[in-house]
Amino acid sequence: MARRYNALTAEIADSDSQLAALVKQARPDLLAIHGVGIENRRQLLATCGDNPDRLHSEAAFASLCGVSPVPASSGKTRRHRLNRGGDRQANRALYMVAITRMGHNADTAPTCNAAPPKDYPRKRSSAGINATSHARSTRS
Repeated sequence: MARRYNALTAEIADSDSQLAALVKQARPDLLAIHGVGIENRRQLLATCGDNPDRLHSEAAFASLCGVSPVPASSGKTRRHRLNRGGDRQANRALYMVAITRMGHNADTAPTCNAAPPKDYPRKRSSAGINATSHARSTRS
């Protein structure tokens, strides 16, 4: 069992090194992006496919990966939700890149750790709502 484990571990390491060489050959410019590892590069390249010309904009790539906003408005309310379609593995790869960059990249850290603006709408707690409605009902 231990010999089989060692053989499979060596086979995985060999496959990973071959994969890294192929990814570097296909898109060497992805090496310069902080937070994009071999597995993330592989997934994003697989998502783009053999025809990257179909991705005419960043919005098209975002839609393909399932990270584009979709209107979910109703009446006077205007809001968006994330697209639940697209390639879920590419979505995960982009998420991992974003998390890595938020934690380790000096350029993105100040914006990720910033406090919300002063006029940011806050939800009222249910205790505050109950206390207000109770006060109104006792006054009458």
